Amino acid sequence: MSTIRPDIQQMKALKAYGAASGNSVTSPTVEREGGKDFKAALQDILHGEAENVGMKLSGHAAKRIEERKLDMDTDEFFKLRSALDQLKKKGGNNSLVVTNKAAYIVDVGNDTIVTAIDKESMAENVFTKIDSTLFIN
Repeated sequence: MSTIRPDIQQMKALKAYGAASGNSVTSPTVEREGGKDFKAALQDILHGEAENVGMKLSGHAAKRIEERKLDMDTDEFFKLRSALDQLKKKGGNNSLVVTNKAAYIVDVGNDTIVTAIDKESMAENVFTKIDSTLFIN
């Protein structure tokens, strides 16, 4: 078993995220066999194989991300992680998070992405049972 850690640039982004959110943040770790890079760890999140990264992906969301060919990169990960922290502080429960790439329904209390919608399809969808919305650039 090895521990996956972000590279130096990603570590700086992670520390900046921690400072901005008022939390002491160290790199997320994922216990996996073999040495994978941080981007590979994000792919593990998509496939439900990652642990200890502070955010979960439902099976439904993973399927939608794959079907809609959404790019879950490091930047998108940090945006969603930051959004969950902000929504917790404001008392959000089931929230809509809109980024430059997509919209996500998140279960704030369980740190879980429930589903994802690409930007092109957002105008055609009705979002129900949400109590808050956060737009992130």
